[in-house]
This record gives sequence, C-alpha cells and structure tokens, in this order.
Amino acid sequence: MRGERPYLTALRRGVALGLVLTALWGGSRLVDPVWLRDRLEEPAGLQRALLARQLGGAEETTRALEGWGRLILAQSAPLAAGEEEVLRLRAEGGGSQELPGEEEHDGDGDDQEEPDLQPQAEEDGVVEMTARGKQEGKYLWGEGVYLYNRTDLDLDASVLSQGAVDVPLGEGPQILIVHTHGSEAYSQTDGDFYEESDPYRTTDCTHNVVKVGEEMATVFRAHGFQVVHDTTLFDYPAYNGAYDRSKAAVEQWLEQYPTIKIVLDVHRDALVGSNGEVYKLVSEEAGNKVAQVMLVVGSSGSGAEHPRWKDNLAFAVKLQQGLVRGYSSLARPIVLRNSRYNQQLSPGSLLVEVGGHGNTLSEAIAGARLWADNVARTLLAMKEEQ
Repeated sequence: MRGERPYLTALRRGVALGLVLTALWGGSRLVDPVWLRDRLEEPAGLQRALLARQLGGAEETTRALEGWGRLILAQSAPLAAGEEEVLRLRAEGGGSQELPGEEEHDGDGDDQEEPDLQPQAEEDGVVEMTARGKQEGKYLWGEGVYLYNRTDLDLDASVLSQGAVDVPLGEGPQILIVHTHGSEAYSQTDGDFYEESDPYRTTDCTHNVVKVGEEMATVFRAHGFQVVHDTTLFDYPAYNGAYDRSKAAVEQWLEQYPTIKIVLDVHRDALVGSNGEVYKLVSEEAGNKVAQVMLVVGSSGSGAEHPRWKDNLAFAVKLQQGLVRGYSSLARPIVLRNSRYNQQLSPGSLLVEVGGHGNTLSEAIAGARLWADNVARTLLAMKEEQ
C-alpha cells in the first residue's frame, strides 16, 4: 500500500491542476482584452478580478467562498492572494452608506441613560439603509472584516489579530443569552401591535428583543447546543442601572453553570437622523429583507479594568468571518466601544444588536435566525478543532 501513495498523490494533484486549468480556461473565454488591461493596471487587480470572476463577480457577493471556488483558491497562489480583497469588496458591497451622524451617534449600546425616542407618525418617515464598512475614518480592515473604532484608544488593524479565541465548548450549557435592555422593541409599521411602556419599548416579551433572543436560542438548540435564556427585563421599571443588574445575573449563571463559555447580550439599535428620520437597517438575503446584525465589543477605553478585551474581539472576528463569507450584508461592521458591557466576565462575551427601532419584529427575527444559524456552524467547526 505504501508504494501506491506517490501514485495517488500525483493523480490527485493532476486532477486538481486539471480542474484549475479548465476553470481558468473557461474564465479566459469570457475575458476581453480591455477588461484584462484595466485589471492589470490596478494594484493587485488581476488577482482580485480573476477571483471575483471565478466566484461570480463582486456584484454577486452573495456567493460564499466554498465548493469550486475554495478548490481553486487552494491550488492557485495568485487567486488566493486576491481573497482578502474580494472579502473586503463583499463587506463594502460596492460602496458604503454612512449612518446618520456616524461620528457622534451614540445608539449602538453605550446608552447608560434611556434614549429619548419619539414615535414615528408616518411610515414614510422610516428610511431604509444597509450599513457597510469603508477604508477611511475610524474603520479598520483586517482578517477579512471591518472594525469601527469608537474608543479613545489609538489602534490600527493589527488589533484584529492580537487576541486569542478562548471559548472551549464542552458538555452542559454552553451559551447564555441575556437582555440588559429587554424591553427594547421595534416599529409597528407591519401591523405587529403591542402596548408600549415607552416609545419603541414594551414589557410584552412576545414583541421585544426577548422574543428575538428566544428565536436565536431555538436555532442554537437545533444545532445541538445547550442554551440558557434569561428573559428578565433588567431595564424595567428603571432603565438606569440595567447593566449592573444584568451583570449580577450573568455572574450567577456562570457560577451555576461553569460550562457556559458564550454570553450574548441581545439588543436592538436606535438610529435617528438630524431631522428626526428613523432609520431601519436591512439586508437582502435570498430575496428576503431582513434586519442587519451588529457585534459590539467593549474595551478598557473608559479606564475600567478589562485586561482581556482583545480576546473578546478575537471571538467577534471569528464569528464575523463566517458571516461575511456566508451572507452579502447581514453583518454590520464590528463596533469597538469604550465601555465594557460586562464582557470582562468572560472572553466569550459579546453584545449583539439586531436591527434598529425602525425595523419590524419580523425583520429582526429573520435576521437573528440567519445570524444564529451561521454562528452555530462556526461554533461547531471550532468544537471539532478543540
């Protein structure tokens, strides 16, 4: 049997090379000289363009780097060199749309005091947009993902690879889902009516982010994970102090179940324009409009002790890499903030923003289910590697 191994190895390499040459020949039949000349004039343009052509083009970014595309990448150094650029183009989606008041906006989870949200009188006042990254300002690009640095820390893209993913998944409960601001709710423009406790808030857990968290838990459980879902409304009746109350609960759960290595604090964002417009964050996935999802990572930027925040960030990057490969624009860029959000309690802790108050509950549920399915697959792959 040992004498056959060189023959089998040569045969496999020959088949792989033949597949690569066939794919490249087929692609070359579609490439006109002007297109090739333009690509050669760009930095790393040929690698990027050939890879984009093989994978369906940058304009068809819903296609993941799997199957034939992955085989071609494995056998061709020039194409593999362009993968990072294609992932960047996928994250940008051919352009960027800035959030309203992006430099000042404080609605992505750092709210220690209740935001003053005004009811939207007309559906026309809700503006749809898709949040994307860009290579300028406070955006950092690396490891195939975008990071929006909203901290007071002077960082560069190397921060995306400095931490370690320390999330061992064993037997027993592995995932904890909590809601520091559980009463956060969505727009009622699709007929999903609820009794408000405040504008865009309700204590009815079938209509707020607790419902979204339960949908996530259902998906995780379908993949074989054991999930604890704490449905306590830590922000009601008092909003201020919610993070202190959720911190105490998380500590209790971690003590009760030391096997919990992932803590997801699920929220929804709130985006309001300078003229009072309400923004909804959407992604078109498989012909369906779903809410975008954003990971928020805390840091020591506020001065509070948080020695392992880079490990939290490394975990977020790991999950985000699967998301940007699997979907065109489901994931908003990761956001890094000054506050800790109780993430100092575990290196597998993340804050998850599902849509904004302009989105509908159905959009949020659809986005959350897609997000949880992709994340579960990433976690299963991690578990196999342990």
